[in-house]
Amino acid sequence: MHLLRIGGCALLLSLASCVSPIGRDHQPPDVSAITPGSYTWQPAQPVDHLPKGEWWKAFNDPELDALETRARAGSPTVQAAVARVEQGRARARASKVDFFPDIRFHPAFDRQRTSGNLPTPVPVSIPAAQINSFSVPLDLSYEIDLWGKVRRTVESARNTAAASAADYNQVLLTLSADVAAQHFTRRALDTEIAALRRTLALREGQLRLLEQRAAAGTIAQTDVFRARTELSNTRSDLADAIRLREEAAAALALLCGEPAGRLPLTESPLGTNAPPTVPPGLPAQLLERRPDIAAAERLVAARNADIGVAKAAYFPSLRLTGNAGFLSSDVDSLFSVDSRTWSIGPSLTLPVTGYAVIGARVRNARAAHAEATAQYRQAVLGAIRDVETSLAQVRYRAEQSAALAESLASARQAEDLIRQRYDRGLVSQVELLDAERTRLLVELRHAQILAQQHIASVRLIKSLGGAW
Repeated sequence: MHLLRIGGCALLLSLASCVSPIGRDHQPPDVSAITPGSYTWQPAQPVDHLPKGEWWKAFNDPELDALETRARAGSPTVQAAVARVEQGRARARASKVDFFPDIRFHPAFDRQRTSGNLPTPVPVSIPAAQINSFSVPLDLSYEIDLWGKVRRTVESARNTAAASAADYNQVLLTLSADVAAQHFTRRALDTEIAALRRTLALREGQLRLLEQRAAAGTIAQTDVFRARTELSNTRSDLADAIRLREEAAAALALLCGEPAGRLPLTESPLGTNAPPTVPPGLPAQLLERRPDIAAAERLVAARNADIGVAKAAYFPSLRLTGNAGFLSSDVDSLFSVDSRTWSIGPSLTLPVTGYAVIGARVRNARAAHAEATAQYRQAVLGAIRDVETSLAQVRYRAEQSAALAESLASARQAEDLIRQRYDRGLVSQVELLDAERTRLLVELRHAQILAQQHIASVRLIKSLGGAW
């Protein structure tokens, strides 16, 4: 008899596992209509979990390497992302519990006294009594997953956890890109500060010389006033550049999870070397590399599974319940053969009312799936925009930087020639100050554009999902 019962239960479980889950299996949304011809569309096979590599080392900047390491180790943003991944994984593990029977063990002892004046239908006196009850039961409850509700629930939780993991990769990628961009901004400010200090020292020397000439009566006092004005303006520009540099350093400290001012940052002007070149052809692999697109696709899969969970409520649920254990009035005979108890039986639950509520939940699940699909397409469009914008920035920032480099070389040559002519008395001080001012403006502008050129390369790498 017991073998028949166990065989029947096993048969039900095997039948339940063979029945296809309610709802449609996930199909990645087709975005071929919104992707340009240079982007090869294929069904999503996210590879965002693969190592992205230390892409920042392509810039050959040891200080940037150290900052990236500190940021990944100390950023609270990364720590929060790790915690979210753990939450998602824990929920996914918890969703698998319904695959197994719920077995509970709760031994109990009860002592009670019955009344000696109990009402009875016959005139029989039942004396009062004290009764002990010892029980050691095991209760079992299990809902057979006939329609795939549990399987769809696990599928939804698993994809949601995978989306959290993709979000973590996106946080890492964004953090690394932000650190690199802020680092190059600070180095550009260091370049500006160095140029302003050189100009300041030059103008201080010029002012001393002009003051000596004015005291000797060889030049007009207006030349001294002009020199003092330019010197004060340079000091003002230097103070502003130092202020911006301190703000950039504080932003870097925040990204690294450290208090402002504690981060060791030496002055390191940005050189004239161009940033690394990103190989062509990478945009075709964009849909597989970007963590944000992978996260959006997995959320679509999770919301699709939720539709199956909602639809399963339309169908009857089959539950097996049972208990087994020992029950006795005294401890000595508690575990004897005669004290054994057990019961087992199935129950079937079929909704009679509430179909309107179930229908509303199904419509809500379908709407959530439609929303996730639209967000996935939006993520693809945003990724294409990021790549195209970054490619344009890399190209035209390089052209702009080259043009400014030529302009700076010409401005320096013009300044040297005008200074030579000024020393021979062939041109006025106004022309010399104008040449110095032009050279300084071009030098500062070139430093800013060179930083933007590096930042454009960083953004392109980020938009492509990391290292190549």
